[in-house]
Amino acid sequence: MMLTGYSLITMSDKLEKLKNVITALITPFKEDFSLDEEKYREFIKFQVNNGANILTMGTTGEAATLSHEEHIEAVKISVDEARKTGKDPFVLAGTGSNSTNEAISLTTRAEEAGADGALIVVPYYNKPVQHSLIDHYNTIAEQVKIPIIVYNVPGRTVRNINPETVATIAKKNDNVVGIKCASGNIDQITKIFKLCPDDFIVLSGDDSLTFHIMALGGKGVISVASNIIPFKMVEFYETMERDLWNNAREQQLLYYDLFKVLFVETNPGPVKFAAELLGLMNKRMRLPLTPPLLDNQEKIKIVLKNLKLI
Repeated sequence: MMLTGYSLITMSDKLEKLKNVITALITPFKEDFSLDEEKYREFIKFQVNNGANILTMGTTGEAATLSHEEHIEAVKISVDEARKTGKDPFVLAGTGSNSTNEAISLTTRAEEAGADGALIVVPYYNKPVQHSLIDHYNTIAEQVKIPIIVYNVPGRTVRNINPETVATIAKKNDNVVGIKCASGNIDQITKIFKLCPDDFIVLSGDDSLTFHIMALGGKGVISVASNIIPFKMVEFYETMERDLWNNAREQQLLYYDLFKVLFVETNPGPVKFAAELLGLMNKRMRLPLTPPLLDNQEKIKIVLKNLKLI
């Protein structure tokens, strides 16, 4: 897979880093709900020092409630702080939109800010058909050089991108290098493996399905749970990479309740509440999102206690 404008060796090495746990970063807010840069930097350092790569401004980062200027500022902070660690993690930036022009603008600015790749969600709300999705991704890919990861999450976008469409886009564009699969449909994900190039990177977008997707040949996970247990999620990934499937099965069953309870309400409410319990950041969220109801908070506490996290 050749990426125009990049050193093949350098980019090949960088894409290898992408094959890991990528934490879909939660975003800390101050009391006035502005971005808390100091806490964000501290949290990025925590993730990278525990072996995770990072995704800034994904769904879990509440990107939908941030302005474009705040969005790009978060990308700049992430790139800067990640580089300061000296570990050279992969910094992925969420840059999708239901407007192709907006997605191009965000992706171009993320590239200029030094992001290593862009996660571009299937356009939401306006429900483009499959041939329109091909045009959407082709047009964005033509405007930037950094690697692009397609993000399929039909539960939020109300539009599924079909495996045949993914394959068409991947074969057309050298810099469309992978997909985050959050459809929950293992049959569909299997078909993506069958139709796409062998070096196309398939990442789990659901913590609870990472075991299954890795068994099919997946290369990692864009994870919500790793916000609070980054080292454990990296350990889980590495166990599967070493083909220690019996051990990985034990880890899957151990963390399964955590994976599920973090979606007891709309993400990122539960994981932000868990992060507050662990002293990582406060649970503030911008409306229309709010912290979990009290009964759901209790469910989260029980799971964390069972795992001896609190």
